[in-house]
Amino acid sequence: MANNMVYLALQNNEDARPIIEAIAEDNPHATINHYPAMVKIDAPGRLTVKRASVEEKLGRDWDPQEIQINLISISGNVVESEEEFAVERLS
Repeated sequence: MANNMVYLALQNNEDARPIIEAIAEDNPHATINHYPAMVKIDAPGRLTVKRASVEEKLGRDWDPQEIQINLISISGNVVESEEEFAVERLS
């Protein structure tokens, strides 16, 4: 059986908190682990960061490219569009 797990690791700070909250709501299959300096979000298959969800949390426009500011590490294939940033590993 192939490992299809993906993850995003984001800085554990005030700027990343709304992004993490949006990811948690949009990816109920994900496991979120909080560490002192980072938050690691693991999921089987795919994790999606939706522009609309993050904008709702932030109360302002948000470009999915902004995730790069707080991104520490990823595992999976990156899929980007104007509406979302995702990592996936499909088996």
